[in-house]
Amino acid sequence: MPFHGYRLRLGRVSQSNRIYSITSVTYQRQPLFNEFNSARILIHAMAKSDSEQQCSTLAFVVMPDHFHWLVQLHSNLELKDLIGQVKRRTSYQLHQQAIAKDKVWQHGYYDHNLRHEDEILPTCRYIVANPLRAKLVTSVKDYPHWDCCYL
Repeated sequence: MPFHGYRLRLGRVSQSNRIYSITSVTYQRQPLFNEFNSARILIHAMAKSDSEQQCSTLAFVVMPDHFHWLVQLHSNLELKDLIGQVKRRTSYQLHQQAIAKDKVWQHGYYDHNLRHEDEILPTCRYIVANPLRAKLVTSVKDYPHWDCCYL
């Protein structure tokens, strides 16, 4: 059965200054981010969006085959364009460094608009604890691919 993730976003409108929780998965769940350098490529792509003042990252974690990103959108940039930029930058670098040979990302992504301020900290904790739930580490401090402005 084909993936119809693009339908999740039909009719959705992103808004400046809103906070979104994003999840995106690698193509066929390839563990492309198992290696330190490949995970850093994705992290640098997200950081570039911050430095270009397109968004503010509140929290993220890069898992072997996906990422979670809590981000506040700036300017008039659409969320789909921000995610597209990060995916393109990451794909380009992974191909340039011969880490990936085929597709890097599945189409689409999951997003959730946080509507209340009291959702932010629990969402950050959920994002940061992903490596624990996946049993990749026994302590978050042992996992190198996350950050959170609150923790």
